[in-house]
Amino acid sequence: MRLQWTVTAVLLVMVYACTVSGPVEGAKILAIFPTSSRSHYIVGSALTKELARRGHEVFVINPFPQKKPLKNYHDIDVTGSADIVKDLVPNLLAMADQSIWESITLTYKFGQILTNYTLQHPNVKKLIASNEKFDLIIMESFLNDAHLGFAHHFKAPCLVMSTFGASRWTNDMVGTPSPISYVPHPFLSFTDRMSFVQRIGNMLMAIMDTILGHTLDFPVQSAMYEASFPDPKPPLEELRRHAVSLVLLNNHFSLSYPRPYVPNMIEVGGMHINRKPNPLPEDIQQVLDNAPHGVIYFSMGSNIQSSQLPVEKREAILRAFAKLKQTVLWKWEDETLPNRPDNVIVKAWWPQDDVLAHPNVRLFITHGGLLSTTESMYHGVPVIGIPVFGDQYLNMAKAERTGYGLLLPYQEISEERLSRAINQILGDARYKTVAQSISARYRDQPVEPLELAAFWVEYVIRHRGAEHLKSAGQELGFLQYHGIDVIATIIGVPVLFFYLLFKLLCGGQRSKNTSASVSTKKKRN
Repeated sequence: MRLQWTVTAVLLVMVYACTVSGPVEGAKILAIFPTSSRSHYIVGSALTKELARRGHEVFVINPFPQKKPLKNYHDIDVTGSADIVKDLVPNLLAMADQSIWESITLTYKFGQILTNYTLQHPNVKKLIASNEKFDLIIMESFLNDAHLGFAHHFKAPCLVMSTFGASRWTNDMVGTPSPISYVPHPFLSFTDRMSFVQRIGNMLMAIMDTILGHTLDFPVQSAMYEASFPDPKPPLEELRRHAVSLVLLNNHFSLSYPRPYVPNMIEVGGMHINRKPNPLPEDIQQVLDNAPHGVIYFSMGSNIQSSQLPVEKREAILRAFAKLKQTVLWKWEDETLPNRPDNVIVKAWWPQDDVLAHPNVRLFITHGGLLSTTESMYHGVPVIGIPVFGDQYLNMAKAERTGYGLLLPYQEISEERLSRAINQILGDARYKTVAQSISARYRDQPVEPLELAAFWVEYVIRHRGAEHLKSAGQELGFLQYHGIDVIATIIGVPVLFFYLLFKLLCGGQRSKNTSASVSTKKKRN
Protein backbone atom coordinates (compact mmCIF):
# COMPACT_ATOMS: atom_id res chain seq x y z
CA MET A 1 0.00 0.00 0.00
CA ARG A 2 2.81 2.42 0.93
CA LEU A 3 4.59 1.69 -2.38
CA GLN A 4 1.35 2.32 -4.27
CA TRP A 5 0.87 5.69 -2.56
CA THR A 6 4.52 6.61 -3.25
CA VAL A 7 4.23 5.80 -6.97
CA THR A 8 0.95 7.73 -7.17
CA ALA A 9 2.51 10.78 -5.48
CA VAL A 10 5.52 10.74 -7.84
CA LEU A 11 3.24 10.53 -10.88
CA LEU A 12 1.13 13.43 -9.62
CA VAL A 13 4.24 15.54 -9.11
CA MET A 14 5.47 14.72 -12.62
CA VAL A 15 2.08 15.54 -14.15
CA TYR A 16 1.93 18.80 -12.21
CA ALA A 17 5.45 19.77 -13.29
CA CYS A 18 4.66 19.09 -16.94
CA THR A 19 1.18 20.62 -17.13
CA VAL A 20 1.34 23.53 -14.71
CA SER A 21 4.90 24.73 -14.70
CA GLY A 22 5.99 23.78 -18.16
CA PRO A 23 9.49 24.10 -19.55
CA VAL A 24 11.15 27.41 -20.23
CA GLU A 25 11.96 27.77 -23.90
CA GLY A 26 15.59 28.61 -24.65
CA ALA A 27 16.35 31.44 -22.27
CA LYS A 28 19.51 33.47 -22.66
CA ILE A 29 21.51 33.40 -19.43
CA LEU A 30 24.67 35.20 -18.30
CA ALA A 31 26.54 33.40 -15.50
CA ILE A 32 29.40 35.00 -13.56
CA PHE A 33 31.80 32.60 -11.82
CA PRO A 34 35.11 34.50 -11.80
CA THR A 35 36.74 32.97 -8.70
CA SER A 36 40.17 31.54 -9.41
CA SER A 37 39.41 28.54 -7.20
CA ARG A 38 38.54 25.53 -9.35
CA SER A 39 36.29 24.14 -6.62
CA HIS A 40 34.01 27.18 -6.91
CA TYR A 41 33.84 26.72 -10.66
CA ILE A 42 33.06 23.00 -10.33
CA VAL A 43 29.88 23.84 -8.45
CA GLY A 44 28.88 26.66 -10.78
CA SER A 45 29.62 24.75 -13.98
CA ALA A 46 27.48 21.82 -12.83
CA LEU A 47 24.48 24.16 -13.00
CA THR A 48 25.44 26.07 -16.14
CA LYS A 49 26.14 22.88 -18.09
CA GLU A 50 22.82 21.43 -16.98
CA LEU A 51 21.05 24.58 -18.15
CA ALA A 52 22.83 24.30 -21.51
CA ARG A 53 21.72 20.66 -21.78
CA ARG A 54 18.14 21.86 -21.19
CA GLY A 55 18.38 24.06 -24.25
CA HIS A 56 19.20 27.42 -22.70
CA GLU A 57 21.88 29.63 -24.25
CA VAL A 58 24.43 30.10 -21.49
CA PHE A 59 27.30 32.61 -21.45
CA VAL A 60 29.75 32.06 -18.58
CA ILE A 61 32.37 34.51 -17.30
CA ASN A 62 35.04 32.21 -15.84
CA PRO A 63 38.81 31.52 -15.74
CA PHE A 64 38.44 27.83 -16.75
CA PRO A 65 37.25 27.79 -20.40
CA GLN A 66 36.12 24.49 -21.88
CA LYS A 67 38.73 22.51 -23.79
CA LYS A 68 35.99 20.94 -25.88
CA PRO A 69 33.12 23.22 -26.97
CA LEU A 70 29.71 22.36 -25.52
CA LYS A 71 26.41 22.97 -27.25
CA ASN A 72 24.67 26.17 -26.07
CA TYR A 73 27.62 26.93 -23.76
CA HIS A 74 29.84 29.97 -24.37
CA ASP A 75 32.91 30.88 -22.32
CA ILE A 76 33.80 34.49 -21.63
CA ASP A 77 37.41 33.80 -20.73
CA VAL A 78 38.98 35.71 -17.80
CA THR A 79 42.03 33.47 -17.45
CA GLY A 80 44.86 34.98 -15.42
CA SER A 81 43.17 35.71 -12.11
CA ALA A 82 44.92 32.78 -10.44
CA ASP A 83 48.31 34.44 -10.98
CA ILE A 84 47.13 37.62 -9.25
CA VAL A 85 45.86 35.65 -6.25
CA LYS A 86 49.21 33.83 -6.00
CA ASP A 87 50.91 37.21 -5.75
CA LEU A 88 48.59 38.08 -2.85
CA VAL A 89 49.07 34.77 -0.99
CA PRO A 90 51.98 32.75 -2.41
CA ASN A 91 51.42 29.95 0.11
CA LEU A 92 47.87 29.46 1.41
CA LEU A 93 49.16 27.18 4.16
CA ALA A 94 50.54 30.28 5.85
CA MET A 95 46.96 31.37 6.55
CA ALA A 96 46.71 28.65 9.20
CA ASP A 97 48.91 30.81 11.43
CA GLN A 98 46.97 34.04 10.88
CA SER A 99 44.70 35.70 13.39
CA ILE A 100 40.98 35.94 12.70
CA TRP A 101 41.45 39.65 11.93
CA GLU A 102 44.15 38.89 9.37
CA SER A 103 42.12 36.10 7.85
CA ILE A 104 39.01 38.25 7.35
CA THR A 105 40.86 41.28 5.97
CA LEU A 106 42.85 39.08 3.58
CA THR A 107 39.64 37.39 2.41
CA TYR A 108 38.11 40.79 1.64
CA LYS A 109 41.26 41.78 -0.26
CA PHE A 110 41.06 38.53 -2.22
CA GLY A 111 37.47 39.28 -3.23
CA GLN A 112 38.24 42.85 -4.25
CA ILE A 113 41.18 41.82 -6.45
CA LEU A 114 39.12 39.18 -8.26
CA THR A 115 36.13 41.49 -8.65
CA ASN A 116 38.22 44.28 -10.16
CA TYR A 117 40.22 41.92 -12.37
CA THR A 118 36.98 40.54 -13.82
CA LEU A 119 35.42 43.94 -14.44
CA GLN A 120 38.57 45.29 -16.07
CA HIS A 121 39.18 42.25 -18.28
CA PRO A 122 38.90 43.17 -21.98
CA ASN A 123 36.40 40.38 -22.67
CA VAL A 124 34.11 41.59 -19.89
CA LYS A 125 34.42 45.27 -20.84
CA LYS A 126 33.48 44.26 -24.39
CA LEU A 127 30.41 42.46 -23.03
CA ILE A 128 29.34 45.48 -20.96
CA ALA A 129 29.71 47.74 -24.00
CA SER A 130 27.64 45.40 -26.18
CA ASN A 131 23.91 45.45 -26.84
CA GLU A 132 23.37 41.92 -25.55
CA LYS A 133 20.05 41.00 -23.94
CA PHE A 134 19.70 38.37 -21.21
CA ASP A 135 16.72 36.77 -19.52
CA LEU A 136 18.61 36.04 -16.30
CA ILE A 137 21.88 36.80 -14.54
CA ILE A 138 23.38 34.01 -12.38
CA MET A 139 26.12 35.34 -10.15
CA GLU A 140 28.38 33.64 -7.66
CA SER A 141 28.31 35.51 -4.38
CA PHE A 142 31.82 35.61 -2.96
CA LEU A 143 32.85 39.11 -1.92
CA ASN A 144 31.98 40.55 -5.33
CA ASP A 145 28.99 42.84 -4.73
CA ALA A 146 30.08 45.10 -7.58
CA HIS A 147 29.05 42.36 -10.02
CA LEU A 148 25.41 43.06 -9.14
CA GLY A 149 25.82 45.82 -11.68
CA PHE A 150 25.37 43.23 -14.44
CA ALA A 151 21.76 42.72 -13.33
CA HIS A 152 20.90 46.40 -13.59
CA HIS A 153 22.94 46.98 -16.73
CA PHE A 154 21.26 44.17 -18.66
CA LYS A 155 17.84 44.79 -17.04
CA ALA A 156 17.51 41.14 -16.07
CA PRO A 157 16.49 39.28 -12.90
CA CYS A 158 19.43 38.14 -10.78
CA LEU A 159 19.90 34.74 -9.14
CA VAL A 160 22.83 34.31 -6.78
CA MET A 161 24.72 31.11 -6.04
CA SER A 162 26.83 30.71 -2.92
CA THR A 163 29.43 27.97 -3.21
CA PHE A 164 30.31 28.86 0.39
CA GLY A 165 26.91 28.22 1.98
CA ALA A 166 24.91 30.83 3.88
CA SER A 167 26.79 33.85 5.20
CA ARG A 168 26.28 37.55 5.88
CA TRP A 169 27.08 38.22 2.20
CA THR A 170 24.09 36.22 0.98
CA ASN A 171 21.76 36.70 3.95
CA ASP A 172 21.68 40.47 3.47
CA MET A 173 20.66 40.09 -0.18
CA VAL A 174 17.34 38.38 0.56
CA GLY A 175 16.74 39.07 4.25
CA THR A 176 17.47 35.64 5.67
CA PRO A 177 17.66 35.74 9.49
CA SER A 178 20.82 34.46 11.14
CA PRO A 179 20.33 34.10 14.91
CA ILE A 180 23.73 34.54 16.52
CA SER A 181 22.61 32.34 19.43
CA TYR A 182 22.83 29.13 17.39
CA VAL A 183 24.14 29.95 13.91
CA PRO A 184 27.96 29.97 14.14
CA HIS A 185 30.04 32.37 12.09
CA PRO A 186 31.64 30.53 9.12
CA PHE A 187 35.17 31.44 10.25
CA LEU A 188 34.76 29.94 13.73
CA SER A 189 35.03 26.29 14.75
CA PHE A 190 31.78 26.43 16.74
CA THR A 191 28.74 24.23 16.35
CA ASP A 192 25.06 25.10 16.68
CA ARG A 193 25.30 24.12 20.36
CA MET A 194 27.42 26.95 21.71
CA SER A 195 28.35 27.61 25.32
CA PHE A 196 27.73 31.03 26.82
CA VAL A 197 31.36 32.02 26.24
CA GLN A 198 31.18 30.80 22.63
CA ARG A 199 28.01 32.81 22.05
CA ILE A 200 29.86 35.88 23.25
CA GLY A 201 32.67 35.10 20.81
CA ASN A 202 30.18 34.43 18.02
CA MET A 203 28.46 37.77 18.58
CA LEU A 204 31.73 39.68 18.70
CA MET A 205 32.83 37.95 15.50
CA ALA A 206 29.56 38.80 13.74
CA ILE A 207 29.83 42.43 14.84
CA MET A 208 33.45 42.68 13.72
CA ASP A 209 32.69 41.07 10.37
CA THR A 210 29.76 43.43 9.78
CA ILE A 211 31.79 46.52 10.67
CA LEU A 212 34.72 45.41 8.49
CA GLY A 213 32.35 44.64 5.63
CA HIS A 214 30.77 48.09 5.76
CA THR A 215 34.03 50.01 6.28
CA LEU A 216 36.68 48.04 4.38
CA ASP A 217 34.82 46.17 1.65
CA PHE A 218 31.62 47.90 0.64
CA PRO A 219 33.19 51.29 -0.22
CA VAL A 220 35.69 49.52 -2.49
CA GLN A 221 32.98 47.40 -4.12
CA SER A 222 30.83 50.50 -4.63
CA ALA A 223 33.72 52.37 -6.26
CA MET A 224 34.36 49.48 -8.67
CA TYR A 225 30.65 49.31 -9.50
CA GLU A 226 30.49 53.06 -10.18
CA ALA A 227 33.58 52.93 -12.39
CA SER A 228 32.61 49.86 -14.42
CA PHE A 229 28.95 50.37 -15.35
CA PRO A 230 27.58 53.36 -17.25
CA ASP A 231 25.10 55.81 -15.76
CA PRO A 232 22.28 56.17 -14.92
CA LYS A 233 22.28 53.51 -12.21
CA PRO A 234 21.07 53.13 -8.64
CA PRO A 235 23.45 53.02 -5.66
CA LEU A 236 25.02 49.62 -5.08
CA GLU A 237 23.35 49.38 -1.66
CA GLU A 238 19.96 49.48 -3.37
CA LEU A 239 20.95 46.59 -5.64
CA ARG A 240 22.20 44.56 -2.67
CA ARG A 241 18.79 44.86 -1.00
CA HIS A 242 16.46 44.53 -3.99
CA ALA A 243 18.16 43.09 -7.10
CA VAL A 244 18.46 39.43 -6.07
CA SER A 245 15.44 37.23 -6.77
CA LEU A 246 16.74 34.00 -5.28
CA VAL A 247 19.83 32.45 -3.67
CA LEU A 248 21.04 28.89 -4.24
CA LEU A 249 23.19 27.53 -1.41
CA ASN A 250 25.82 24.85 -1.81
CA ASN A 251 24.70 23.32 1.48
CA HIS A 252 22.18 20.91 2.97
CA PHE A 253 20.81 20.66 6.49
CA SER A 254 21.73 16.97 6.76
CA LEU A 255 25.39 17.93 6.32
CA SER A 256 25.44 21.11 8.39
CA TYR A 257 22.92 22.60 10.83
CA PRO A 258 19.20 23.32 10.68
CA ARG A 259 18.66 27.07 10.44
CA PRO A 260 15.96 29.49 9.19
CA TYR A 261 15.71 30.60 5.56
CA VAL A 262 13.37 32.89 3.67
CA PRO A 263 11.51 31.16 0.79
CA ASN A 264 13.89 32.46 -1.86
CA MET A 265 16.97 30.87 -0.29
CA ILE A 266 17.24 27.24 -1.44
CA GLU A 267 19.68 24.52 -0.36
CA VAL A 268 21.11 22.55 -3.31
CA GLY A 269 24.32 21.27 -1.69
CA GLY A 270 26.16 18.56 -3.58
CA MET A 271 24.57 19.24 -6.96
CA HIS A 272 28.01 18.81 -8.55
CA ILE A 273 28.36 15.20 -7.31
CA ASN A 274 28.03 12.49 -9.93
CA ARG A 275 25.01 10.40 -8.97
CA LYS A 276 26.46 7.74 -11.24
CA PRO A 277 30.29 7.73 -10.90
CA ASN A 278 32.28 8.26 -14.08
CA PRO A 279 34.60 5.44 -15.13
CA LEU A 280 38.03 5.91 -13.56
CA PRO A 281 41.22 5.91 -15.63
CA GLU A 282 42.49 2.33 -15.91
CA ASP A 283 45.60 2.87 -13.75
CA ILE A 284 43.59 4.43 -10.90
CA GLN A 285 40.92 1.74 -11.16
CA GLN A 286 43.53 -0.98 -10.82
CA VAL A 287 45.11 0.65 -7.77
CA LEU A 288 41.75 0.94 -6.04
CA ASP A 289 40.65 -2.58 -6.96
CA ASN A 290 43.94 -4.22 -5.95
CA ALA A 291 44.53 -2.63 -2.54
CA PRO A 292 43.91 -5.57 -0.14
CA HIS A 293 43.84 -3.35 2.97
CA GLY A 294 41.94 -0.50 1.41
CA VAL A 295 42.86 3.02 0.31
CA ILE A 296 43.38 6.35 2.08
CA TYR A 297 42.83 9.42 -0.07
CA PHE A 298 44.71 12.61 0.85
CA SER A 299 44.03 16.00 -0.74
CA MET A 300 44.22 19.56 0.55
CA GLY A 301 41.82 20.81 -2.12
CA SER A 302 42.16 22.71 -5.37
CA ASN A 303 43.80 25.83 -3.90
CA ILE A 304 46.17 24.62 -1.17
CA GLN A 305 49.31 23.05 -2.53
CA SER A 306 50.55 20.03 -0.56
CA SER A 307 53.92 20.53 -2.20
CA GLN A 308 54.28 23.77 -0.20
CA LEU A 309 54.20 21.94 3.13
CA PRO A 310 57.23 22.67 5.32
CA VAL A 311 59.81 19.89 5.08
CA GLU A 312 59.35 18.81 8.71
CA LYS A 313 55.57 18.41 8.30
CA ARG A 314 55.95 16.63 4.97
CA GLU A 315 58.45 14.17 6.44
CA ALA A 316 56.23 13.57 9.47
CA ILE A 317 53.31 12.76 7.18
CA LEU A 318 55.43 10.39 5.08
CA ARG A 319 56.69 8.55 8.16
CA ALA A 320 53.11 8.10 9.35
CA PHE A 321 52.05 6.79 5.92
CA ALA A 322 55.03 4.42 5.72
CA LYS A 323 53.74 2.53 8.78
CA LEU A 324 50.37 1.80 7.16
CA LYS A 325 49.19 -1.31 5.34
CA GLN A 326 46.79 0.78 3.30
CA THR A 327 47.60 2.36 -0.06
CA VAL A 328 47.67 6.17 0.09
CA LEU A 329 46.64 8.34 -2.86
CA TRP A 330 48.05 11.83 -2.36
CA LYS A 331 47.28 14.94 -4.41
CA TRP A 332 50.85 16.17 -4.76
CA GLU A 333 51.48 18.98 -7.25
CA ASP A 334 55.24 18.57 -7.72
CA GLU A 335 56.92 16.12 -10.11
CA THR A 336 58.66 14.20 -7.37
CA LEU A 337 58.07 13.47 -3.69
CA PRO A 338 61.35 12.86 -1.81
CA ASN A 339 61.40 9.81 0.51
CA ARG A 340 58.07 8.56 -0.82
CA PRO A 341 57.16 5.15 0.66
CA ASP A 342 56.09 2.39 -1.73
CA ASN A 343 52.50 2.49 -0.51
CA VAL A 344 52.09 6.19 -1.42
CA ILE A 345 51.03 7.13 -4.96
CA VAL A 346 51.07 10.79 -5.99
CA LYS A 347 49.32 12.69 -8.77
CA ALA A 348 48.84 16.41 -9.39
CA TRP A 349 45.10 15.87 -9.80
CA TRP A 350 42.74 13.03 -8.92
CA PRO A 351 39.09 12.66 -9.98
CA GLN A 352 38.14 13.10 -6.34
CA ASP A 353 34.39 12.52 -6.52
CA ASP A 354 34.83 9.28 -8.46
CA VAL A 355 37.72 8.11 -6.27
CA LEU A 356 35.64 8.60 -3.11
CA ALA A 357 32.82 6.63 -4.71
CA HIS A 358 35.00 3.49 -4.82
CA PRO A 359 34.06 1.07 -2.02
CA ASN A 360 37.72 0.39 -1.18
CA VAL A 361 38.32 3.96 0.11
CA ARG A 362 38.43 3.78 3.92
CA LEU A 363 39.46 7.33 4.87
CA PHE A 364 39.70 10.82 3.40
CA ILE A 365 42.35 13.19 4.79
CA THR A 366 41.18 16.66 3.76
CA HIS A 367 41.52 20.38 4.38
CA GLY A 368 37.83 20.41 5.28
CA GLY A 369 36.50 22.49 2.41
CA LEU A 370 32.75 22.40 1.80
CA LEU A 371 32.99 20.50 -1.51
CA SER A 372 35.30 17.88 -0.06
CA THR A 373 33.24 17.30 3.08
CA THR A 374 30.05 17.15 1.02
CA GLU A 375 31.56 14.54 -1.32
CA SER A 376 32.93 12.48 1.58
CA MET A 377 29.54 12.43 3.29
CA TYR A 378 27.66 11.59 0.10
CA HIS A 379 29.89 8.54 -0.32
CA GLY A 380 29.93 7.70 3.39
CA VAL A 381 33.70 8.08 3.87
CA PRO A 382 34.97 9.27 7.30
CA VAL A 383 37.46 12.14 7.38
CA ILE A 384 40.47 13.60 9.12
CA GLY A 385 40.44 17.35 8.62
CA ILE A 386 43.41 19.72 8.59
CA PRO A 387 41.66 23.12 8.29
CA VAL A 388 43.67 26.13 7.15
CA PHE A 389 41.25 29.03 6.58
CA GLY A 390 37.66 30.06 6.03
CA ASP A 391 34.79 27.68 6.73
CA GLN A 392 37.12 24.68 6.95
CA TYR A 393 37.22 25.04 10.75
CA LEU A 394 33.43 25.13 10.93
CA ASN A 395 33.07 22.06 8.71
CA MET A 396 35.55 20.02 10.71
CA ALA A 397 34.03 21.07 14.05
CA LYS A 398 30.78 19.62 12.70
CA ALA A 399 32.54 16.41 11.62
CA GLU A 400 34.12 15.89 15.03
CA ARG A 401 30.99 16.73 17.00
CA THR A 402 28.79 14.48 14.85
CA GLY A 403 31.25 11.61 14.93
CA TYR A 404 32.29 11.05 11.31
CA GLY A 405 35.72 12.65 11.55
CA LEU A 406 38.57 14.10 13.56
CA LEU A 407 40.12 17.57 13.47
CA LEU A 408 43.92 17.71 13.32
CA PRO A 409 45.17 21.32 13.69
CA TYR A 410 47.72 22.22 11.02
CA GLN A 411 50.12 23.53 13.66
CA GLU A 412 50.05 20.17 15.46
CA ILE A 413 50.85 17.90 12.51
CA SER A 414 53.37 15.27 13.59
CA GLU A 415 54.01 11.62 12.89
CA GLU A 416 52.51 10.65 16.24
CA ARG A 417 49.37 12.84 15.98
CA LEU A 418 48.60 11.79 12.41
CA SER A 419 49.20 8.09 13.11
CA ARG A 420 46.96 8.26 16.18
CA ALA A 421 44.16 9.92 14.22
CA ILE A 422 44.39 7.43 11.33
CA ASN A 423 44.40 4.43 13.66
CA GLN A 424 41.48 5.85 15.62
CA ILE A 425 39.34 6.26 12.48
CA LEU A 426 40.29 2.90 10.95
CA GLY A 427 40.10 1.03 14.24
CA ASP A 428 36.68 2.28 15.34
CA ALA A 429 33.79 1.21 13.13
CA ARG A 430 31.57 3.93 14.57
CA TYR A 431 33.16 6.61 12.34
CA LYS A 432 32.26 4.65 9.21
CA THR A 433 28.79 3.89 10.57
CA VAL A 434 28.06 7.57 11.27
CA ALA A 435 29.36 8.60 7.85
CA GLN A 436 27.13 6.04 6.15
CA SER A 437 24.08 7.11 8.17
CA ILE A 438 24.66 10.74 7.14
CA SER A 439 25.06 9.59 3.54
CA ALA A 440 21.72 7.79 3.74
CA ARG A 441 19.84 10.80 5.08
CA TYR A 442 21.56 13.18 2.66
CA ARG A 443 20.58 11.02 -0.31
CA ASP A 444 17.01 10.84 0.99
CA GLN A 445 15.68 13.82 -0.96
CA PRO A 446 12.52 14.09 -3.09
CA VAL A 447 14.45 15.76 -5.91
CA GLU A 448 18.15 15.59 -6.76
CA PRO A 449 19.93 18.89 -5.96
CA LEU A 450 20.87 19.66 -9.57
CA GLU A 451 17.29 19.10 -10.70
CA LEU A 452 16.08 21.34 -7.88
CA ALA A 453 18.56 24.09 -8.77
CA ALA A 454 17.56 24.00 -12.45
CA PHE A 455 13.88 24.14 -11.46
CA TRP A 456 14.37 27.32 -9.43
CA VAL A 457 16.43 28.94 -12.18
CA GLU A 458 13.61 28.33 -14.63
CA TYR A 459 11.05 29.37 -12.01
CA VAL A 460 12.66 32.81 -11.72
CA ILE A 461 12.72 33.14 -15.51
CA ARG A 462 9.17 31.87 -15.84
CA HIS A 463 7.85 34.39 -13.31
CA ARG A 464 9.97 37.29 -14.56
CA GLY A 465 12.10 37.69 -11.47
CA ALA A 466 9.64 36.13 -8.99
CA GLU A 467 9.10 39.37 -7.12
CA HIS A 468 6.51 37.63 -4.95
CA LEU A 469 9.31 35.66 -3.25
CA LYS A 470 11.11 38.73 -1.98
CA SER A 471 10.83 39.44 1.74
CA ALA A 472 9.27 42.71 2.89
CA GLY A 473 12.06 42.82 5.44
CA GLN A 474 14.34 44.12 2.68
CA GLU A 475 12.38 47.37 2.71
CA LEU A 476 12.99 47.96 6.42
CA GLY A 477 15.88 49.68 8.13
CA PHE A 478 17.83 48.09 10.98
CA LEU A 479 15.67 49.62 13.73
CA GLN A 480 12.43 48.67 11.99
CA TYR A 481 13.53 45.13 11.08
CA HIS A 482 14.49 44.30 14.65
CA GLY A 483 11.45 46.08 16.11
CA ILE A 484 13.63 48.44 18.10
CA ASP A 485 11.42 51.42 17.17
CA VAL A 486 8.32 49.55 18.38
CA ILE A 487 10.00 48.38 21.60
CA ALA A 488 11.25 51.91 22.24
CA THR A 489 7.73 53.25 21.72
CA ILE A 490 6.07 50.61 23.94
CA ILE A 491 8.53 51.23 26.75
CA GLY A 492 9.30 54.89 26.11
CA VAL A 493 5.77 56.32 25.91
CA PRO A 494 4.64 55.02 29.34
CA VAL A 495 7.96 56.00 30.89
CA LEU A 496 7.66 59.48 29.39
CA PHE A 497 4.01 59.75 30.51
CA PHE A 498 4.76 58.82 34.13
CA TYR A 499 7.85 61.03 34.11
CA LEU A 500 5.82 64.04 32.95
CA LEU A 501 3.07 63.16 35.42
CA PHE A 502 5.60 62.95 38.20
CA LYS A 503 7.13 66.29 37.20
CA LEU A 504 3.67 67.83 37.03
CA LEU A 505 2.66 66.56 40.48
CA CYS A 506 5.98 67.51 42.02
CA GLY A 507 5.79 70.90 40.37
CA GLY A 508 2.28 71.44 41.70
CA GLN A 509 3.32 70.43 45.19
CA ARG A 510 6.31 72.77 45.10
CA SER A 511 3.99 75.56 43.90
CA LYS A 512 1.63 74.94 46.86
CA ASN A 513 4.52 74.86 49.29
CA THR A 514 5.86 78.10 47.84
CA SER A 515 2.47 79.78 48.09
CA ALA A 516 2.03 78.58 51.69
CA SER A 517 5.48 79.88 52.58
CA VAL A 518 4.75 83.29 51.08
CA SER A 519 1.41 83.46 52.90
CA THR A 520 3.05 82.61 56.24
CA LYS A 521 5.65 85.33 55.75
CA LYS A 522 2.94 87.89 55.02
CA LYS A 523 1.05 87.00 58.20
CA ARG A 524 4.20 87.41 60.27
CA ASN A 525 4.82 90.77 58.79
